[in-house]
Amino acid sequence: MKLIIQIPCLNEEGTLAVALSALPRHVEGFDTVEWLIIDDGSTDNTAKLALELGVDHVVKHPVNRGLAAAFMTGLDAGLRRGADVIVNTDADNQYEGSDIPLLTAPILAGKADMVIGARPIDDTEHFSWIKRKLQRLGSWAVRVASKTQVADAPSGFRAFSRETAMRLNVFNAYTYTLETIIQAGVSNLRIASVPVRTNEDLRPSRLVKSISSYVRRSLVTILRVFVTYRPVTFFCWPAVVFLAVGGLAMVRFLYFYFTGDGSGHLQSLLLGATSIILGALFLMIALLADIISVNRKLLEKILLRVQRLEYASSEKNT
Repeated sequence: MKLIIQIPCLNEEGTLAVALSALPRHVEGFDTVEWLIIDDGSTDNTAKLALELGVDHVVKHPVNRGLAAAFMTGLDAGLRRGADVIVNTDADNQYEGSDIPLLTAPILAGKADMVIGARPIDDTEHFSWIKRKLQRLGSWAVRVASKTQVADAPSGFRAFSRETAMRLNVFNAYTYTLETIIQAGVSNLRIASVPVRTNEDLRPSRLVKSISSYVRRSLVTILRVFVTYRPVTFFCWPAVVFLAVGGLAMVRFLYFYFTGDGSGHLQSLLLGATSIILGALFLMIALLADIISVNRKLLEKILLRVQRLEYASSEKNT
């Protein structure tokens, strides 16, 4: 059994040594533990320093592609190197590296496909009051969208089984945290949360540049993923609302029309007709989106089979 611990990095020369010093080289249940750095277009000596500090694998992006792309590059590199379990953590030493066995234990026991480290949000001093509330609100929204019980959705401290890593596809360029949970929930993958510890803040977050920006981008991510993975639900609800409003408006108009006062209620007729047309359009979009989602699922199955063959071949050649 091989465990690969991956760390996406962007100009982490100042914090990487601290983060690596906390990572384990031996974890119960694994014969081998390897470290993987994904250098996402750094302009400092992150990659060189990583090799000097004993990192086993370094993969470099020629330019900065964003956290989500670096995360997916790490999964791909880990699978090609024969990882049975992949753990993702941050280069700023936010998460306690000695808690990695807590993440891998449910996967080794066959009880989970993905494990997410739940931070002590209320006890984290460098989190502002509003950030704590937004973290909880965001986690609640993801739980609703994914139908899972994830305690800390934005947490990047997580572990994946080999099969799960192959099934994940991230489309959003901003972050992978929310999208992968919703995707896993829709795919009926087993997700577990375990309490983990955090360390002092070594540098400001690069993902959360401002609360308003983070909230806006997170909402767009959730909305986009919901449209992708639950299109019928997403488009049927507005269809029902518009049809209901249109039906009531038309009933109101017909009532006054047959009682001899229809000429004064043309607004109800216009509202009813417009709402019914909009409702019918949303229903048509829902049907088309459902057909597209069927094709997406078929393509995901094909991609999974191709990846199994490809990664098996890569593992034999390493």
